[in-house]
Amino acid sequence: MPSLGCSTLLTCASAEVPARSPATLEPIRDAVLAWDGETITYAGPRNGWDGGIDEELAGRTIAPGFVDAHTHLPFFGWRDDEYEARLAGRSYRDLHGAGGIPRSARQLAGATDDEVLEFCRPLLTEMAAHGTTALELKTGYGLSLEAELRHARLARRLADEAPQSATVTLLVAHAIPDSMTADDWISAVCAELIPAAAELADAVDVYVEDIAFTVSHLERVAEAAAAATLPLRVHADQLGPSGATEAAARLGARSADHLNHVSPEGIRALGTAPAVAMLLPASTLMLGAPSPPVEALRAAGAALGVATDCNPGTSPVASMPEAIAIGCALYRLQPLEAFLAATLNPAWVLGLDDRLGSLEPGKRADFVVLDGEHPRMLPYRPGHNPVISTFIGGVASTA
Repeated sequence: MPSLGCSTLLTCASAEVPARSPATLEPIRDAVLAWDGETITYAGPRNGWDGGIDEELAGRTIAPGFVDAHTHLPFFGWRDDEYEARLAGRSYRDLHGAGGIPRSARQLAGATDDEVLEFCRPLLTEMAAHGTTALELKTGYGLSLEAELRHARLARRLADEAPQSATVTLLVAHAIPDSMTADDWISAVCAELIPAAAELADAVDVYVEDIAFTVSHLERVAEAAAAATLPLRVHADQLGPSGATEAAARLGARSADHLNHVSPEGIRALGTAPAVAMLLPASTLMLGAPSPPVEALRAAGAALGVATDCNPGTSPVASMPEAIAIGCALYRLQPLEAFLAATLNPAWVLGLDDRLGSLEPGKRADFVVLDGEHPRMLPYRPGHNPVISTFIGGVASTA
């Protein structure tokens, strides 16, 4: 039975999931983590451990592996020229069409399945090297029924071969196909796409925005997702206020993501709904967008999540430590709060919290060894990878 001694252990365990406060999330000093096969058997203070210790990690922190619950993998190709254009003053809306989501759809369509997977594999490796032990994959770059089904199959193939645990979300309403109205596309999504792709997927997502879909479209998709017994996710209030957050809470969504322009009503709704307020700080930074009202969300009692939003257009970031560091700097997240938002809460969003997201006996031994004796070192040094090693199922994947 392997065991590690460490200066600091952060379990991220909570009696409430999703957790709404890090108040009881205190690091354990002079601790031990032990596991048998893939399963944790002990996570606690050294004086409560009656076994041997295989390795001492002096000056190190052990924490749960990061759970990245919002990515747009698989995709093919980057859009760095669009970033340059935004730096010169063009907006995301200005670029939508010739660039943006439709451009990524064209890039995906122009690549073979093998080319797409070959492009994505190094990103999964990069994520693992930065401590991500579980993640979400999204569709949404198909923009036709056939292409969306292909995207779902590619996502499932990538999930099956990834070293990390990976779930697949059908982002069935991402952009309006050129040949259809929004209403016609949503009708096709509900009648054909969701039933056809349901066996490949673990959730359904909708992008509610003035350049995309409406709350009424979200409501129709939510009904179809429920019929397919798939949980709901929502891209909410990113570019402007839309009422999507309130709708996400009312419809029982697992998360409302972005929230840069969430209304006071949306904040109050997240304070009482199970839905996690999923924060995507790298996207906020890259777009120069206003920050979500994190202080108000916290005060309302919302459960917070943090993810990379890894995508080729607005957040080409694969590192959860980088997303956490940006979130602490831009949103004033507290370090322990950010760890909870990057582990247990997103595990709940993905439906994996029964086995991932915290270091507790019976859960899988997915954890990271971090340099430094306190978790606050991670956001303190943005740009530095603090991950000494990543363990997935008790096996070191990086060193």
